[in-house]
Amino acid sequence: MLLLAGCGGGDGDRPTPGQMAGGTSSAAGGTVTLTGAGATFPYPVYSKWFSSYAAANPVRVNYQSIGSGGGIRQITEGTVDFGASDAPMNAEEMSKAPGILHLPTVLGAVAVAYNLPEVRQPVRLSGEVLGAIFLGQVRKWNDPRIGQLNPGVQLPARDILVVYRTDGSGTTFVFTDYLTVVSPAWKQQVGTGKSVRWPAGLGAKGNEGVAGQVRQTEGALGYVELAYAQQTNLQTAAIQNAAGQFVQPSVAATTAAAAGLEEQLGADLDFRISIVNAAGAGAYPISSWTYLLVPSRMGNCDKARALAKVVEWSLTEGGEAARQLHYAPLPENLRRHVLAKLRTVTCGPNGEPAMAAR
Repeated sequence: MLLLAGCGGGDGDRPTPGQMAGGTSSAAGGTVTLTGAGATFPYPVYSKWFSSYAAANPVRVNYQSIGSGGGIRQITEGTVDFGASDAPMNAEEMSKAPGILHLPTVLGAVAVAYNLPEVRQPVRLSGEVLGAIFLGQVRKWNDPRIGQLNPGVQLPARDILVVYRTDGSGTTFVFTDYLTVVSPAWKQQVGTGKSVRWPAGLGAKGNEGVAGQVRQTEGALGYVELAYAQQTNLQTAAIQNAAGQFVQPSVAATTAAAAGLEEQLGADLDFRISIVNAAGAGAYPISSWTYLLVPSRMGNCDKARALAKVVEWSLTEGGEAARQLHYAPLPENLRRHVLAKLRTVTCGPNGEPAMAAR
């Protein structure tokens, strides 16, 4: 069984993360119920994974797609069994929820989507120009700074309507992280965050809201997870990468951005690493992996073991479903590291392993 929702529920009581053992873990027939909340970025693939797993196993997953900020808040308050975020928890957030593990699940791309029906080929944008657009400094599609990147393309003299996320969002974190790396002006004036003070534009809630606003407004430009752009047939820009090439978002280009990540992991397998503006000719520069936030020790062993099995199955068997939805599965070497970290999760008063040793 599967329950997936687009909005959050009430806060209720607030146990510490992992101490949800006092709640009910099973429904009728011995079905284990898991609750999670967070990022909208991976929602399409999580929906597919959780429903496929539930079809063959007695597990019900209730995942609320409320944004990364909400996912971090709910796992910190202990109102869910797991959270989900595209942005890693910062030091302050980690201090409020010690022992939370960041487990990457897939790699995804943040697409720059736009609506210019008269322009057939993908518009090319550099990081510097993209930053200037979101700063409100480039306001027309035929601005010379865009024109220089698109020789021979007849760009319309139409206003650019910038669309951004209003909710606390990991997608926003990834996008602003990229702008901070490539645009000194953006870094100085705005910076990186799950929620920032936008200098220009119109706000919308969730990837769904931004995609909908761009789709219905000619001249609009916004940032959305690639699956949402593909599902709504939005045009996507080719973004100049660190090697100087203009690359459109794709599974292959996202995978290329993950090359060399293993070397950056420390001995403690801390996966909180940014991969924006990665080196490599074929790398899409606004790529990221997305995390499940899992307590290192859970009170209820039924839930802990069910969650470990769901995650293991998703990482092991869910690759093709991820590719079909325009996500890149984790490279094999990284997947092994994530499973090793998952095996450190314990449960119950005696600290039993949640996942069988291999």
